Amino acid sequence: MLCQLSINNFAIVRFLELDFRPGMTSITGETGAGKSIAIDALGLCLGNRADASSVRPGANKTEVSARFSLDDIPLAKRWLEDNDLELDDECILRRTIGSDGRSRAYINGNPVPLTQLKLLGQLLIGIHGQHAHHAMLKSEHQLTLLDSYANHRLLIDTVAASFQRCKQIEADLKQLEASQHERIARKQLVQYQVEELDEFDLKADEFDEIEQEHKRLANGTELIDTCQASLELLTEGEENNIESLLNRVVSLAEDLQSYDPALSNINIMLNDALIQVQESAGELQHYLSKLELDPTHFAYLEERLSKAMQLARKHHVSPNKLAEHHLALKAELSTLDSDESKLEEIQLQVDASRAAYLNNAQKLSQSRARYAKELDKLVTQSIHELNMPKGKFTIDVSFNPELMSPNGSDHIEFMVTTNPGQPLQPISKVASGGELSRIGLGIQVITAKKVATPTLIFDEVDVGISGPTAAVVGRMLRSLGESTQVLCVTHLPQVAGNGHQHMFVNKQNKAGSTETTMTQLDKEQRIQELARLLGGDTITTNTLANARELLQS
Repeated sequence: MLCQLSINNFAIVRFLELDFRPGMTSITGETGAGKSIAIDALGLCLGNRADASSVRPGANKTEVSARFSLDDIPLAKRWLEDNDLELDDECILRRTIGSDGRSRAYINGNPVPLTQLKLLGQLLIGIHGQHAHHAMLKSEHQLTLLDSYANHRLLIDTVAASFQRCKQIEADLKQLEASQHERIARKQLVQYQVEELDEFDLKADEFDEIEQEHKRLANGTELIDTCQASLELLTEGEENNIESLLNRVVSLAEDLQSYDPALSNINIMLNDALIQVQESAGELQHYLSKLELDPTHFAYLEERLSKAMQLARKHHVSPNKLAEHHLALKAELSTLDSDESKLEEIQLQVDASRAAYLNNAQKLSQSRARYAKELDKLVTQSIHELNMPKGKFTIDVSFNPELMSPNGSDHIEFMVTTNPGQPLQPISKVASGGELSRIGLGIQVITAKKVATPTLIFDEVDVGISGPTAAVVGRMLRSLGESTQVLCVTHLPQVAGNGHQHMFVNKQNKAGSTETTMTQLDKEQRIQELARLLGGDTITTNTLANARELLQS
């Protein structure tokens, strides 16, 4: 709960340090005294927007801090632990705004962005403003009120997650569908190219082999003539050939070796040379015997070589890369085929994700319908107590599968009738300003009992209410204060008298400046303040008696 609020140089407040206790605290004061100023200052600690106008004239900065006890707020404790901001069982929020408009926020002394201040603030305090009942006319706010009462956060999170998955898959489908025309055209082209290359069927490294063989056959006559001339020189020449000449030299070397053994190496080398000449001649003879000049095969090679070069130019690759390009086109065609399958698969996923979403949304709708009936009875009972004895309230929950959103597929409409014999109609068409205020207050009090927020602030929510109805409102807020800390800014004595404690706001003009103060009232001071609220500036014996009666009741 909120334990202490310190305010320095905020608007018309110079300095305030307020201690708060459990139960219901009534806050009253004269019109224009600044009854809501503490609430506004607290709003700064919760991350509300602020600018240089918040700074008291003549001051350098505004500083506001709020201290909370976390004994009964496990969600806030867990949040602080998750963000490494914990400090025992307390939490201190602090905000400063400079005269230049710059703002700084702190949690337990650690500087933080405003977003974190807002996230934590939602777990600590709930604020109901005097115009909150006007928001109740909007369908989305009605949905929020019902969900707050039902407290089915897990169902809402499940629906939101399934909605996001559904939208993501639908986006993937749209992206594939948008490129489908281009993909089909590309597939037709690639398929034609693959079929053409399949028919030619050029293997890896085949072009280099064809090119080499074509070159050999194209020079076949020169190869034969040169081989034969080489054989003549090596072994087959009638008069002189290398083999016969080497034989003569070898014979001479053998004679020299017999005279001088030191020449044996020369003899060996000459014999090796003779063997090399003989083997070379053998290889040439073997090659020449296999060399055939086949015109038909040569024409086949020439045609295949020409076709390969033609296809290479067509596909803008070098001929020796054509087989590799063929494989790449096959892989692309396979990918394009898989995209078609993927399109069908994603369409199935879309259908499945929509079915999953609608299933989760249906469960959420059923939960809303169940809690709506429960809330119908409570609100109807509440408005009977608030001087609308013939009134009836109901919540229409309509499930529409075509209405897909992160919050489900429901349309929520608060329906009411305030007079006998009149049919139920949307609250925006039936309720007057005062009736709307009472209905809204009843819903706020009822839903507040179900929300885990430990501190609730009601800022003049009793506007438009008076007499016996105001007394009922006071009792409702006091009852709520038995389990939740309630701060209530009010101008009604019937409401203020129900507070467990009472604070008075006063505005004073000193030396040309204005200053607002807020003080805790004791019992006698409360009686005086209630009498003022009852009778205005003139306090009589009767108004004092009525004030005592209000306080005792």
